Amino acid sequence: MNRLASVLLVDDDATTNFLNELLLKKLNVADKLLVALNGKEALELLQHHCQNATPSCPVLIFLDINMPVMGGFEFLDAYQQLTWMQHRQVIIVLLTTSLHSRDVAQAKSLPVAGYISKPLNQEKVTAILQEHFPQARPQA
Repeated sequence: MNRLASVLLVDDDATTNFLNELLLKKLNVADKLLVALNGKEALELLQHHCQNATPSCPVLIFLDINMPVMGGFEFLDAYQQLTWMQHRQVIIVLLTTSLHSRDVAQAKSLPVAGYISKPLNQEKVTAILQEHFPQARPQA
């Protein structure tokens, strides 16, 4: 299996991040897992890992919507302004408990590849990998 170079988890809930990290490690999905507790931290991580095109630049981001400091939609607005990210192929998947029709509609107008409900599980990871990274297959 070809693993992804790097995956970024963005969620304000430490337990959710911990469980998602365990799952992704168990499935051997990525060489590097990065974690941010809000959109602001995620932007800082992207600047550190992507501005100079390092191999640890995430190719997949799991993004929560409702977070303090900077939520998922605010992150996406700021992300779209990052000129140094515009030439990178990054798949962003909203991973959230919010199934509110307003959030779903807003997500459709943004550069996201998917909108899935928590919790993340093997089936959801496999589906995302099959759709966006066919060369990568999880190994449980």
